[in-house]
This record gives sequence, structure tokens and C-alpha cells, in this order.
Amino acid sequence: MNRALALRPNGLSLQPLPLLIFSAVGLLLIGVVMIGSASMDTAAQNTGSAFYYLGRQFVYAIMGALLCLAVANVPLSWWSRSGWLLLGVGLLVLALVLTPLGRTVNGSTRWIPLGLFNVQVSEVAKICLIAYLAGYVVRRRDELVNTWLGFLKPVIVLAIASVLLVTEPDFGATVVLMTAALGMIFLSGVRLSRFLPLIAVCVAVGAALVVFQPYRLKRVVSYLDPWQDQFDTGYQLTQSLIAFGRGEWFGVGLGNSVQKLFYLPEAHTDFIFAIIAEEFGLAGSLAILALFGLLVWVGLKISRRAEQAGMPFASCFGYGLTLLIGLQAAINIAVNTGLLPTKGLTLPLVSYGGSSLLATCVCIGVLARIEMERLDALEQKNDGKPKRKGGARYDD
Repeated sequence: MNRALALRPNGLSLQPLPLLIFSAVGLLLIGVVMIGSASMDTAAQNTGSAFYYLGRQFVYAIMGALLCLAVANVPLSWWSRSGWLLLGVGLLVLALVLTPLGRTVNGSTRWIPLGLFNVQVSEVAKICLIAYLAGYVVRRRDELVNTWLGFLKPVIVLAIASVLLVTEPDFGATVVLMTAALGMIFLSGVRLSRFLPLIAVCVAVGAALVVFQPYRLKRVVSYLDPWQDQFDTGYQLTQSLIAFGRGEWFGVGLGNSVQKLFYLPEAHTDFIFAIIAEEFGLAGSLAILALFGLLVWVGLKISRRAEQAGMPFASCFGYGLTLLIGLQAAINIAVNTGLLPTKGLTLPLVSYGGSSLLATCVCIGVLARIEMERLDALEQKNDGKPKRKGGARYDD
């Protein structure tokens, strides 16, 4: 009987860490294969090499795996102590991208070029802000739960970050960050009544951003009836829906997608789920949903067990990171299937892009670290052995 099973009274319960690794590695491998399938024709035309995007994604996958291992060896106490530093880094990169250092692509300034690749600053900022807010929730829990001032302080931080994100503009990242952060705060014990005025303000601001930005308004109109203007504003969504229709039950087979042949824009990035549905049908789509469902469930399970073990910072941090992954995946899939207006959000671990992949691997590494420190704390409690060197103080 291994150590993990021995720590469980019944000895048979599924352990979160292997399931976390299984779901993450499964999605990562599927992503590499599907990017190879979806991007070859586009890559051949744009770069002269059919394997350009596949090769880069393979390198990103290796880098992500190594980064995940490195982060899994960073004590949670470092994240807890570095809250203010991480807040500064998060806001700084969001501000820097709006200077001449930022790179504009398709009308949005979201990237800072770093030689061989570009960094999407929103991916860095989301993790930094979630780490800071997790520390705030633990340090100021009584003030947060019992006073309006304590509740409004993190909201002000989120508002500043949101203004910077919307200025890029990156409305999708704004929604993901705000929802994940507020979900983490809600899970810390804040009453739902405190969120109602904030939700009303967010809905009003979101509606204003849609109404007063013509391209966003066109997306909403095309979302409501994409076939009304299927060759202009509704083009992406109609082509995505055609891909789903062609896939039927079991798909047309790997590499046999027609929509990737310059019909569906961004086939290897924002709309890769539609290509999966076309090549592997409903069965393939449900498999992706199952893997993401497993990943989110495991993340929440790890966070809940950390809470029960008396690790409040680890618990809050885990909840926030899990919500980041789950919300971004849910929004991307909803956009692909026409349940939400078109947004430029990648499918975590699956879509092409180094920034998103590396950021998600950091989240996976932190979740793994949370579970390892919880197991070490439990082992110490059971047999009195010293816990992992450099482990976090669980009262941080």
C-alpha cells in the first residue's frame, strides 16, 4: 500500500493528485495532436512550413511541463509572503502593454514581445492577482466578511485591473478574472447580499461596453442570429456550427476536417473545439468535456481538502486558480457552440498559444503543491515525521 492510500481510512478512495496529472496531461496531448491537424494548411500558407505551429506548440508543451514541475516545488509560503509583489507585477504588466512596448494584433494590444515569443500579459496578471487576493482573504477575513470596507478593498483592486484590461481591449479576460476572483471571495464566506450591488454595476458597465463599442454590438447581434449575416458578422459562428454538424456522432476522422481549410478563422486557437467536434464528433466533444470536468472537480476537491486540513491560504488560492481554468474553458466551449457571443479566449491546454499554456501549467503546478503539502501535514500528524523542507506555514 502506497503512502497516499495509507493516509486514507478506507484505503480505496481516489486520490486527487494522479487524477489531476491524468486530466492535465490528457488535455495537453490532445491539444498538441489537434493543433497539428488544424494548423497545417494555414501554417503552410503563412509560414511556408506545415509544421510551424505544431513545432512551436510542442516546445511550449515541454516548457509547460518543466514549469509545472518547478512550480510544484515552490512552497506555498512564498506565494503567501509575496502577495504585494505579485500585485505590483500584475498591475505593472497590464500597464506596460499599453505603452509602446505593447504589440497590437487584430486591433488589440495584449502582448509584450520577448524575442522568440510574445507574452500575453493578461495570463500573467490573472495568476498574480488571484495570489494576492487569496492572501488578502486570509489576512483580513473578519473585515472582509463583516464590513463593507473590507469587501470593497479587493473590489477596487479588481476594478483597476479591469480598466487596464478593457483598455487593451480584452473583455474576455476581464470577465474571467472578475468572476474567478469574486467566486473565490464568495467561497471564503462573504454573504451573497454583498455581491448583488456589485453584480448590478458589472452588468450595467458590461452592457455599456457592448452598446458603445460597435464591434462588440455586432458580435452580440450576430450571436442572436448568426445566419442573418453569415458571410460577415456571423461568419465565424456559422462556420463553427457547420463543423459541429459535419462531425455528427463520431466525426470525419483525424485530419479530415474541411472547416480548417481556410473556412473557419482561428481554427487552431479560439475555435479548436469546433475542429475537434468535426473530426471526432459528439464522442470526441464529450471526451474533452469530461477531461475538463475532471480537472475542475479535482481542483475543487484539492482546495476543499486543504480547507479541511487548516490551510486557508492554500484553499483560497486553489479555488481561485481552479475557477480561472474552469471559467475560461466553459466560455471558450460556449463560444464555439454558439451559447455565448464570440470572444477571443483560448481553450486551456488545448488551443495554440504559449502564454495560455504556460499560465495553465503554473496553475496545475500550484494545485499539485497544495495537495503535496496537505499530504505532508497529514503524514506529520499521523507519525510525527518532519514535513517537507521549505513547506508553507499553514497559518499564513
